[in-house]
Amino acid sequence: MERYMFNEYADIIPEFSLFQESLLNPLPTYLTINRLKVNPTFVVETLRKRGISLIRASKKYDTLYLAPNLPFPGNLLEYFLGYLHPQALTSAMAAYALDPEKDTSLLDMCASPGGKSAHCAQIMENTGIIVSNDLYASRHLSLGHTLSRLGVLNAVLTGYQAQEFPLKQRFGYVMADVPCSGEGRFRKTNEKVQYRKGRGREKLPDLQKRIILRGFDLLKKNGRMLYSTCTYSPEENESVVDYLLNERDADLFPLYPGLNVAPGITDWKGKTYDKRLKCAKRYYPHRVDSVGFFMAGIGRKQ
Repeated sequence: MERYMFNEYADIIPEFSLFQESLLNPLPTYLTINRLKVNPTFVVETLRKRGISLIRASKKYDTLYLAPNLPFPGNLLEYFLGYLHPQALTSAMAAYALDPEKDTSLLDMCASPGGKSAHCAQIMENTGIIVSNDLYASRHLSLGHTLSRLGVLNAVLTGYQAQEFPLKQRFGYVMADVPCSGEGRFRKTNEKVQYRKGRGREKLPDLQKRIILRGFDLLKKNGRMLYSTCTYSPEENESVVDYLLNERDADLFPLYPGLNVAPGITDWKGKTYDKRLKCAKRYYPHRVDSVGFFMAGIGRKQ
């Protein structure tokens, strides 16, 4: 295999040769069906009558589907009606992992392009309030469009730096899907997908640590936060969560994704991480044919 096929992770990724082989396949198309507007069965049957088959992607959740022969779901009428949203299966699992309750408050720290905020709104049944934050004003148009198209009524948009989000208000839930090197999005068949290397990548862990600290500080007493990335690097994943565990009175709660995942790691290149990081989850494309992903559920020590 070529040098860029992540050989540096050979010791931590299980079935590493299968992992490398999976990167030679294109990313499949997954859809989240939007319960705010429609029943999933209706969408499945409607598309089936037009010759478009959807395959249920999770036994646990009936809104997640694989669309094996649908390269451009954004061209469907159902897309414009807000009945469905193209979203990587692993990314869609983030909202289910956080699992916000109805009539609560949620902060999505890095919300653009809006899929996770919208998915949380569906789980919350459009109750409570979601603050969808993104620093860049240029992204607010697409973020607002996504939320509007999907019928989200309980969200407001803000434009703060995630690591400097004001501490005036505490939240029951925080989604911290942070900027990362994006390694999990790489497939050899899609040359348009790039991931960060070199100096730009080296700066990311510092930013991620600042964001995770601020996210934790924004939690209510019994609040829950999900930290996630679409990358494999322990320096952006376990190392960042380990930093939080050392700096704050934080704890990890177990995640039950219902998919074939691997646990978080507890050592990397001579560094040892908190044993609780085994509660974190790693998604690999040879086990879950989607974007590579990492997530950790975080709360305060009881």
